[in-house]
Amino acid sequence: MNARLHNAVAAEARRANALWPNLDQALLTAVVAAVLIGLVVVTSASMSLAESQFGAPFYYVQRQLLFVGMAVVVSWAVLQVPIRTWYQASGVLLLLALLLLVLVLVPGVGREVNGASRWIPVGIFHLQVSEVAKFGVLFYLAAYLVRRGDRVRGSMQGFLIPIALLGVSGLLLLMQPDFGGAMVLVATGLGLLFLAGVPLWRFAVLVAGAGGIAWTLIMTSPYRVTRLTAFVDPWADPFNTGFQLTQSLIAIGRGEWFGVGLGASVQKLFYLPEAHTDFVFAVLAEELGLLGVLAVLALYGWIVWRVLSIGAAALRAQQPFGGYLCFATGFWLGLQSFINVGVNMGLLPTKGLTLPLMSYGGSSLLTTVAALAVVLRVDYERRMAGRAASPRRSA
Repeated sequence: MNARLHNAVAAEARRANALWPNLDQALLTAVVAAVLIGLVVVTSASMSLAESQFGAPFYYVQRQLLFVGMAVVVSWAVLQVPIRTWYQASGVLLLLALLLLVLVLVPGVGREVNGASRWIPVGIFHLQVSEVAKFGVLFYLAAYLVRRGDRVRGSMQGFLIPIALLGVSGLLLLMQPDFGGAMVLVATGLGLLFLAGVPLWRFAVLVAGAGGIAWTLIMTSPYRVTRLTAFVDPWADPFNTGFQLTQSLIAIGRGEWFGVGLGASVQKLFYLPEAHTDFVFAVLAEELGLLGVLAVLALYGWIVWRVLSIGAAALRAQQPFGGYLCFATGFWLGLQSFINVGVNMGLLPTKGLTLPLMSYGGSSLLTTVAALAVVLRVDYERRMAGRAASPRRSA
């Protein structure tokens, strides 16, 4: 009888500590919903292009389904890794990120598309190194803030070390060139430093200097000047520099309240460039209308809010590394989504940034899902630690 009772108690303990039942099911469901919506819109946006390029209308969606399958495997593997292991491996992740940022610039290694060298061919897809770099640099920065947080907050020298890391990483991204990726990485890193308690006046000095550098970079690069002028008045040259933005605005305008219906987009028919990648939001707006857009924006807003809430809970539970990782992921996901939507709507100059979880592409999907899996692991470990502490408090 005692043995049977002991086995029953042990089985119940295993169930209580099991990974899957203790994950944040609401966040997981929202992420799955975003990926599924992305699959539907990518299918619609890419069929005409795929038929023209490959004679197979489902070419891109079949590849995206493959990336989704890979993302499931990657997320499952990441969920098995304790957060402590990510902390210990943060230096290796940083070295890998910097190595990839350098390798992509080597002729013959990096693949150039439309004048930008941002990809390294890896088997069945091209790895966009900026996505991996964000993962590696931000994880290292989170670990550094745990180890050296007092120095970062207390001295200018300690503050300048992570700034130098962000500066080097951003510079390597600008050399590709990838201005959007550099902006997301640096802004997310600065957000983490502010969260860690760095005095506000240091950011004021830094932002003023960074603003001057950014303006210099724009004005000394012809393609960035072209993008800026096209953003200010795309209709001045709607068939050349302003073509992509004007077609995106036409698509969004055609959607009106309820959209033209799934699959009925006109702008995706060779009018809107990159309709299945950077401008998938415009196709979504055309086919689903304002109500569909508001639903998708609410979904992204809820995901970001939930990730940040998990980070705040981890900080309250005295798990700073996990908390910083969640905040880094939330800042990254929210900022990249905001920039992509802003570009599609003409609120921001054109950037080569995908819409996380929805745009076509393996690199963005895999790294975003991996980062969110780390967030789920942080929440799981916090719950288990709280559960383990409860009996001791009651005793």
